[in-house]
Amino acid sequence: MTSMKCSKKQFLYLLVLFGLFPEFVNAQNSAADTDSAFVRKSVDIRRTTLEPNIDGVLDDEIWQQATVITDLHQVNPVDHGTPTQESIFYVTYDDNYFYVAARLFDTEPDEIIARTMIQGQSVRFDDNVHVILDTFNNSRTAFRFVTTPNAIRDDAVFESPTSANFNWEGIWLVDSQIDELGWTTEIAIPFTTLNFDPNTTTWGFNLEREIARSNERLAWSSFNRAIDPSTGGQIVGMNGLQQGLGLDIVPSVTVANAEDHVNNTTDSRFDPSLDVFYKFTPNLTGVLTLNTDFSATEVDDRQVNLTRFSLFFPEKRDFFLQDSEIFSFGGDGNINGTPFYSRRIGLDARSGQPVDIDVGGKLAGRVGDLSVGALMVQQEDRIGVDDAPLFVGRMTQNILQESRIGAIFTQGDPNSLNDNSLAGVDFRYRNTRFASSHTLTGDIWYQQSDTDGLNGDDKAYSANLDLATENTGLSGVIGYNYIGAEYNPALGFANRRGIEQLSTEVQGRYFVSDNPLLRYYFGRIRYNHTRRIDNGEMQSEELSSRLFSLNSHQADRIYLDVQREREGLTADFRIRPGIVIPAGKYSFDSAEIGLESSSFRAFVPDISYKQGDFYNGKQKEVGVGLGWQPDPRFSANFSYRYTDVELPQGDFSTRLVRLNTTLAFNSTWAWINLLQYDNLSSLVGLNSRLNWNPQAGENFYFVVNYNFDTDGVFSGMNARDSEIVLKYSKNFRF
Repeated sequence: MTSMKCSKKQFLYLLVLFGLFPEFVNAQNSAADTDSAFVRKSVDIRRTTLEPNIDGVLDDEIWQQATVITDLHQVNPVDHGTPTQESIFYVTYDDNYFYVAARLFDTEPDEIIARTMIQGQSVRFDDNVHVILDTFNNSRTAFRFVTTPNAIRDDAVFESPTSANFNWEGIWLVDSQIDELGWTTEIAIPFTTLNFDPNTTTWGFNLEREIARSNERLAWSSFNRAIDPSTGGQIVGMNGLQQGLGLDIVPSVTVANAEDHVNNTTDSRFDPSLDVFYKFTPNLTGVLTLNTDFSATEVDDRQVNLTRFSLFFPEKRDFFLQDSEIFSFGGDGNINGTPFYSRRIGLDARSGQPVDIDVGGKLAGRVGDLSVGALMVQQEDRIGVDDAPLFVGRMTQNILQESRIGAIFTQGDPNSLNDNSLAGVDFRYRNTRFASSHTLTGDIWYQQSDTDGLNGDDKAYSANLDLATENTGLSGVIGYNYIGAEYNPALGFANRRGIEQLSTEVQGRYFVSDNPLLRYYFGRIRYNHTRRIDNGEMQSEELSSRLFSLNSHQADRIYLDVQREREGLTADFRIRPGIVIPAGKYSFDSAEIGLESSSFRAFVPDISYKQGDFYNGKQKEVGVGLGWQPDPRFSANFSYRYTDVELPQGDFSTRLVRLNTTLAFNSTWAWINLLQYDNLSSLVGLNSRLNWNPQAGENFYFVVNYNFDTDGVFSGMNARDSEIVLKYSKNFRF
């Protein structure tokens, strides 16, 4: 208990420091920052009866009648600075579409960066424009549409002003052209793609432009370098809007052939499936899925785990990504203690293999300031698993100006015969205008699970406070988590139970003026202390610091980290076959230096080196990444991470190799490959996908998955299993 008392004292010191943040922040902000006040812009929009030809050429009569917006300002490198390039936007709408066109002047059109040619891939490092539509004008949630000089579509849904779901995909039209003046684009967003209140004539609205080669960011409306629903302007005059029938019918068919090369067996299947989306109201959508198949979903990136706790993998399946923001619980980045983790459904917990969903239904949307979500899924029958329907219900109520309160309920266990349920409540306070230049976020939640055969401590609760800024100044996070020993979120995620955790982080950022190389300095110190509830003993402790991070105008970075860790093992830890770390208390230090090159370039190196103690031994880790994109049609990314561990109980090393290649034949055809190898599983895996996307909402996939057993490094490879999949789907919207 003595060590815990010491840790609490340290934590209280940090708490006091955190309490002084506003004074430190105010002292460090520039006069421009402290005197600035957010004034919401507003612009009128007129309905049109004309219809443009979406070809990226601004020669249609409609643009002569549209609302014109030219008053963009810099966000980076100089907040509210003068743009280096002129931008002209045109905005209007008709019965079916919201239209945006833009003339993006560039004095060096040959230097425009437009490397991405595959729909759905990140356009972060290309020249691009953003359209943000806060259709409920609540300054909380919004749709974001992004395009490039290659007319690549990228979109997202803001779940909150500081959190967005980048996996959401909407159906919209766009085309772009590069010419001697810069580049142009035309965008048509169907009202059937959006949720909105037809009685609301004023929408939140914003425009953003990024000039990649100079890492320059422009916006129509922003505050303290933030561009999100809370900092947008508004567009007035959205009258008489309709969403049609609000019906989407998405049939798909999958043909697959799988081979087990070890047992010499073959399995062929023909699986039709159907997804139906219906808007009961303009902002409340029901989804029905029948015989859902996830064969065309991209595979997970492998991770090497040298801890004794399970890893968290992101969701990549469209059915669960749709309206996922409504089901989110607690604070941003909350992992341990997540009540609903959609990857528990449709995946076998033991094998990691897909499990077909016979039928699933979802209802999600908003009614005024109330957000509701309900999900029910019936999986295929499996031995040792309760085949009862799985249910998730979620509700949140907007309160105050930017805050919310909510509740969640889950029922069912997708991987056992045990009856399981969970109920939880959460509260989020948010103030994006705190201390003139900061965003203050506070999260509190409580959960209780109920599982057959578990009668102990089955509760979990948390409290976190986050003070953040994108400007010069200090930021910080402080939090407390309690996870009971018998807490069991069968439809959620918990990798540590029977613990309480104290955590805090302080970081500082300083923007440099008139430096030809550096844009800003960054530093951070982080402290985490986790102890067991049953005996109060330390389970793990981390004190780490990013001593410096030097960030260039082109987004290059060099950094130096130091770290001290403590681990308390109450039982022997089998880290590798034949290598067991005895129970006991351990303390070890390490340091890491890294260089990350900007992804704006054609050739991108990424190098890191870490060395230090590891339990009662030593550890070295080398990471090498190489990205290469000689032209927009082809790119390759190679990464290699090598870890060498020397322990008194034995030595071992881990290797993780990953190679991604993309070949875009044009903007509709793409061939994407992922090759992975790790020496822990001794498995080489290949995922190869040929994708045809002639328009938004229509897809054809030809997928080859091949796994090889290996002896040594790519020697003696033997085929373990393989699968060939053809899948076609098309969205019919009414």
